Amino acid sequence: MTKSIDTGWNLDNSYARLPESFFSLINPNPVADPELVVLNTKLAATLGLNAEELKSKEGINILAGNDVPDGSVPIAQAYAGHQFGNFTMLGDGRALLFGEQISPDGERVDVQLKGSGPTPFSRGGDGRAALGPMLREYIISEAMHALGIPTSRSLAVVATGEPVYRETELPGAVLTRTAASHLRFGTFQYSAGVGKVDDLRTLADYAIERHYPHIKDHENQYFSFLEEVMKDQASLVAKWQHIGFIHGVMNTDNMTISGETIDYGPCAFMDTYDPKTVFSSIDVQGRYAYGNQPYITGWNLSRFSEALLPLLHNDEEEAVKLAQAVMADFSERYKRIWLDGMRKKLGLLNEEKEDESLVEQLLSIMQKNKADYTNTFRALSFDQPVDELSCSGEFNEWYRQWQARLNRQEGSKESSRELMQQTNPAIIPRNHKVEEALEAAGEGNFSVMLRLLDVLSNPYTKNPDKEFTNPPEPSSRPYRTFCGT
Repeated sequence: MTKSIDTGWNLDNSYARLPESFFSLINPNPVADPELVVLNTKLAATLGLNAEELKSKEGINILAGNDVPDGSVPIAQAYAGHQFGNFTMLGDGRALLFGEQISPDGERVDVQLKGSGPTPFSRGGDGRAALGPMLREYIISEAMHALGIPTSRSLAVVATGEPVYRETELPGAVLTRTAASHLRFGTFQYSAGVGKVDDLRTLADYAIERHYPHIKDHENQYFSFLEEVMKDQASLVAKWQHIGFIHGVMNTDNMTISGETIDYGPCAFMDTYDPKTVFSSIDVQGRYAYGNQPYITGWNLSRFSEALLPLLHNDEEEAVKLAQAVMADFSERYKRIWLDGMRKKLGLLNEEKEDESLVEQLLSIMQKNKADYTNTFRALSFDQPVDELSCSGEFNEWYRQWQARLNRQEGSKESSRELMQQTNPAIIPRNHKVEEALEAAGEGNFSVMLRLLDVLSNPYTKNPDKEFTNPPEPSSRPYRTFCGT
């Protein structure tokens, strides 16, 4: 064990105290020549970790998976998942959970290495990861955090000094990420699949204690648990829609009980508004397109509720009725949260019956005119012309209706503009800027990425750098992303 007296590790291993079927104990898989690429010093401080010690040889060895910190019981978690609709038993095939860091303010946070080598769940894979996808997750997850979206976060990326072999030879890397937990819908599907109701109950009790302790005294805490997870998922996907984020691979093993965004593989941000937008190279049917994300969230929640049926009621028919009662509320709850957020994006300080129609009209006009999603709302926030819409008579009529709607509310125009400017980001991780940073990093130049990270940390700035707000140049080939490998 590394003696990390000054590093600040303060680990507990509550997940490792669950029944053994939920995980496998694993040993580190050392790499040849670890080198720190990027360290999130602000996050380290929040976690109570000493950033300078993490930069030391001993600290880097821990971040690379060559060693483990004091107090760690390293494990790989077992879970299942519906992957593009097909059920599969899975698990951490290339991840190592150190345990839960107890921060100075008492928060419990999972610390996991991704790309740390093979586990019993690797299914023949090498358990490793390439530098580009690990930096991509670092960039996107930290951008999501700055945008106010619940998300796992990235603490560090370490280059391994070893190649990984995919279509070509690529430099290897390990990502250290944190999360409220790595409990997934698929964790419960796994437990239900192995058929031990007592273990399923133990898992649910653990999740409730960790994420929803306020429901422990409810008459049917498992029904309340399903309700709370549903509410958080409705809120999360609405927030994705508000900023034009496309997850890309919404399998049930990529959905967390805590309501955080996790597993940034073929994700991206929409430029031109189109509900059918898909970036993932493997999503050939458009299952996880931008416009489908609310529906898929509901579908995933239904699979989660099925896993909980043995806990909801002893009578299966009654259990199904309880699950259906929760799921029946999802669509309405999502729509309410989504519309409330869209009102804010348009500076609407109160509610009127026709607001949804006003929003939908604008989105339709944006789609017809291939308007940039982020820049359209940002321009409206400052009452500036929208380039793609300035010659549209349909938009000019919509603008007149919007102004009339603003004039009917009691709040001032200044209050509306301030709300819009706090809601509509100027900066998102534009896909072409992310690719530019990753390409430079692949050549050993990390300055482009560091500058991008700095800009992304202040997405609502009133004075954005135009370099980071401009959409990409027109291309004959659609932008495509690939699962992180």
